[in-house]
Amino acid sequence: MQILDTLRIDTRLRVAHGVSWLTAQSGDHPSRLLHWPWRENPYPTYRRLREQGPIVSSRLPFRTATTRAAVDQVLRSRDFGVEPPGDLDLPEQFNTVELSFLQKDPPDHTRLRKLARPAFSPRRMAEYRTEIEKITAELLDTALARGEFDLMRDFAQPLPITVISRLLGIPERDNADFVRIGYVIGGALDGAGSARHLREIQDATAELDLLFERLMAERRTNPRGDVVSTLVKQSDDGELTTAELGSMCRLLLLAGFETTVNLIGNGVMALLRHREQWERLVADPELVTGAVEEVLRFDSPVQVTGRWARRDTEVEGVRVRTGEQVVCLIGSANRDPGHFPDPDRFDITRSDSGEHLAFSGGAHYCLGAPLARLEGEIALRALAQRAPGLRPTAMPTRRGTLTVRSLSAFPVTAGRR
Repeated sequence: MQILDTLRIDTRLRVAHGVSWLTAQSGDHPSRLLHWPWRENPYPTYRRLREQGPIVSSRLPFRTATTRAAVDQVLRSRDFGVEPPGDLDLPEQFNTVELSFLQKDPPDHTRLRKLARPAFSPRRMAEYRTEIEKITAELLDTALARGEFDLMRDFAQPLPITVISRLLGIPERDNADFVRIGYVIGGALDGAGSARHLREIQDATAELDLLFERLMAERRTNPRGDVVSTLVKQSDDGELTTAELGSMCRLLLLAGFETTVNLIGNGVMALLRHREQWERLVADPELVTGAVEEVLRFDSPVQVTGRWARRDTEVEGVRVRTGEQVVCLIGSANRDPGHFPDPDRFDITRSDSGEHLAFSGGAHYCLGAPLARLEGEIALRALAQRAPGLRPTAMPTRRGTLTVRSLSAFPVTAGRR
């Protein structure tokens, strides 16, 4: 990146940040979600937005869908898509990394998703279970032997990255690099915060592409039963272009990493802050399925997703015009009192928790949802059974991201019963 380009990008970002900060300070609740401290705990802001209506306009050029009904309608409606209008030139900070069908509308979305679907079939899930249980046990053996450990660094992060690495066929030697790269790219979902941040994202993406290129070359000469081998064959057969193959691998890594890391981290934090719920899970580990669904509802790993109106339409009686951007507040939808009674209460036996929108909806419903649920259930069950006295030893540290709601550190001790 040339010096003049760096200065130009930094200037644009500073201006955009300053404008949105002033807008937030003036009381514009949608723009407050873009800034600390509001994004540290967005739920009070979500509540105020729901009180303003199902679709709330910002003084910035976007609108927010706030209720469960509104978010669900936007996610399912063919009147909305994930691709911005063709005449819209997105700023550099949002053109950070290409993530395959996550950023595509039909027919490309349909074609690419179909190629990735077999990796997450019910048959594959049954095959993965034993491997996930083995990885979970090994990680807990090491962590619990120390007594005190960091839940994120020593368990929540290495578990899903090891699982997705084995699913894709990535050698264990690359696991540490994949954790580091996945962390950077996950933070890119909010856009770049500076020219330096943009360069970090670009460098991480380039490094990831090199790792995958090396792996693809190995699989062309030595195919196995892993997902990358399957994708390489599809590429060689003309079903995927080289660029599509690379972006598909990026997406599978990120999707297999971010959601599950944050499901485990947010879940353990919620359970330990609501000690009676943790004790219920310890007493009856069979409650783990409901616990995972309640975590997904109560503190969703993915908080927001964006859509663009393809044509003039209405959402819950509110007019939305062609080309307008609607930010779907998944975290708000999952705390909507119009759908979930007493939504701020964390209850792992809640009967309607499975009605959350944590995995989006419609054509873009998360393909990896079965894997995330499986890993979450195995992880929480193992912790409840093997560390019933688990307790925090310090306040967890939250990442400063909005799209993914996550922790970077969570010191805990196995404790005593």
